[in-house]
Amino acid sequence: MTAQDRPSVMAGTERRAQLSLFARNFFKHPRMLGSIIPSSPYLVRRLLEPVDWERARVIVEYGPGVGTITREILKHLHPEATLVVIETNEEFVDFLQRSLLDPRLQVISGSAETIQAELDRLGLPAADYVVAGIPFSTMPAEIRERILKGSREALLPEGSMLIYQFSPKVLTDLRQVFSAVECGFEPINIPPAKVYFCRP
Repeated sequence: MTAQDRPSVMAGTERRAQLSLFARNFFKHPRMLGSIIPSSPYLVRRLLEPVDWERARVIVEYGPGVGTITREILKHLHPEATLVVIETNEEFVDFLQRSLLDPRLQVISGSAETIQAELDRLGLPAADYVVAGIPFSTMPAEIRERILKGSREALLPEGSMLIYQFSPKVLTDLRQVFSAVECGFEPINIPPAKVYFCRP
């Protein structure tokens, strides 16, 4: 194997590790993941379409899993910005901490309910964007409400919450919490996904 071959081989090995870890956790926690494979590039692109990368200095991601969206955010993130990812699954937390060695990334083991406390602890201002693919439709109503209201309060007035879901059930809650909600759809994903862009 030549030196030029190594990066692609390593990338393939890392990709297989990602898929294996994701699938294993899907079978353990299907209600938490919703799909046996990570988000498609089409869904990731559509979800992140509204982001103003030049302006954004704080982005928070809920439920990064194996880092499919995280990696795309880091590709575009401003050198002086911070990405905070909050994940409840310890296997995913460990994987992210080992595989993504970027000084702009803060990996938090915890719940999305603690967003404001985590921003305060890290000495960060309000978020420009909150990105979420956690399954709002399967969580208890009081937890869903706390996360959505906490997210709205943790955003800048001109910020946005960018959400993808496999069920449309959360839309009613979004419209109760946020002043403006735009809806979209990405068919090229397994399963196809709804996307929501929410303004405080």
